[in-house]
Amino acid sequence: MRFFHRLFRWANRHLKQADDSAQKGLDLMQERGMLSTAITQNIESLNSIFNDTPDLVVRTFLYKQTGSQAALVYLSGLTDKNAINNNVLHQLMFYTVDEDQGELPVTLGSMEMMHSWERAMTAILQGNCFLFIDGFSHGYSLETQGWPQRAITDSQIEASLKGAHQGFIETSNQNIALIRRYITSRELKIRELYIGRRAKSKISILYIEDITLPELLQEMVNRITKLDIDCILNTGELVEYIEDNPFSLFPQMITTERPDTAASQLLQGRICVVVDRSSSVLIAPVSLVAFFQGIDDYSTRWPVATFLRLLRFLACFVAAFLPGIYIACISFNHELIPLDLILSVGEFRAAVPYPPLIEALLMELMLEMLREAGIRLPSPIGQTVGIVGGIVIGQAAVQAGIVSNIMVVIVASTAVASFILPNYDMASAIRLVRFPVMIIASLFGIIGIIAGFMILIAQVINLKSLGESFSSPIAPVRLSDWKDVFIRVPLWKMVMRPKSVRSLQKKKMSSNRPKGDEQ
Repeated sequence: MRFFHRLFRWANRHLKQADDSAQKGLDLMQERGMLSTAITQNIESLNSIFNDTPDLVVRTFLYKQTGSQAALVYLSGLTDKNAINNNVLHQLMFYTVDEDQGELPVTLGSMEMMHSWERAMTAILQGNCFLFIDGFSHGYSLETQGWPQRAITDSQIEASLKGAHQGFIETSNQNIALIRRYITSRELKIRELYIGRRAKSKISILYIEDITLPELLQEMVNRITKLDIDCILNTGELVEYIEDNPFSLFPQMITTERPDTAASQLLQGRICVVVDRSSSVLIAPVSLVAFFQGIDDYSTRWPVATFLRLLRFLACFVAAFLPGIYIACISFNHELIPLDLILSVGEFRAAVPYPPLIEALLMELMLEMLREAGIRLPSPIGQTVGIVGGIVIGQAAVQAGIVSNIMVVIVASTAVASFILPNYDMASAIRLVRFPVMIIASLFGIIGIIAGFMILIAQVINLKSLGESFSSPIAPVRLSDWKDVFIRVPLWKMVMRPKSVRSLQKKKMSSNRPKGDEQ
């Protein structure tokens, strides 16, 4: 015990030293406040703030415009070296401009004058280079961002057959550009926020000004600006901080990697939140129905889209309740099973020593482990593990008498049904719902499943998404929005935007449909 006590004290001491070092840098920046007119003092302050930062580059040179000393500061891994050499250093060292033509002879798209150390440090950490000039009480932030980034590729978790094959990446500017490619309107507005005490995270809120309800926009801004945390690393963290009911299994906001999905939701009056360094975009407010809608629903003919929509709702019910119904029928409600089938099931279960609940839990947990193993392993190996592992383990378990054949069929059907759901977050929630349903079915039978189903309905009705009803248009009932719920009517019949979003412009298209010559 004494050893662990000393180890604990040693760890606390080192953690405190790290926090004190970080706080010292913040205190130095706050003490200095404004930039100095002496370049030597600015460089000294810079070195004291960025101590132990080997990737910080300070390049001093003679500024030709005034003949005074200047220093260009940047982080080597976050900047474009070609832009710095060709568009900044070369221009400042060899060219001059007239005073009425501009302040600096640089050929960059963005340049901003700054007077405070806090803004200067933020600019450097975001990948810009910062210019200090001797005799000037201000500096210049020059846009030279050039960090490593991957190419724009298709989304891995939201596959589409007839939609676009472009997905978001980890750079917010590129993601916003992908959305602007779909919505070429000056009404598409962007509100930028910077959140985080230790590391500023750029969060862009996109909305269409003449469609989105201002109260929804203000609610989203208020929730984000109230965050007082070190840093936001990805969209998933932001969702958990700002969603209405974080203790619910069901997601109340959609995260998507598809720009066409984001553009479609914006045109309905919803809000998109783009987090820098994250490859997914947040959409709110949404309803339960939105998690069953796929982008291919609107690029295929409406009878096919309607069939697929109904198939997803059926798959959701199967994934959540099929194992529970099996357990209830085997344990309590034998009268619900046809006589020939119950004789066959009894024959298979004769060699199984476990009750149906233990049998189902073993197979479901094994299924979840195989699913996670397939995700974590490389793609070619992961698919092999999922298929071969499921076949081999299932067959071996049946031969060993651990589970019955009918249970393997039930678990396989449940897995296939969960794969049909187009949204990964909702599919994961349904996977978790399955386990309490199995437990309550083993205790109370069909009555327990009905009670559990009613509890789920009450939970969904009680949920909110950005203050709006999560169960709309089913509860409260809005029949005009049912054109895109369980069925998908022809597109030219969906003239109005969803009432649940409360958009400013209710009508989105004309009801006149051009027709061919009638014979």
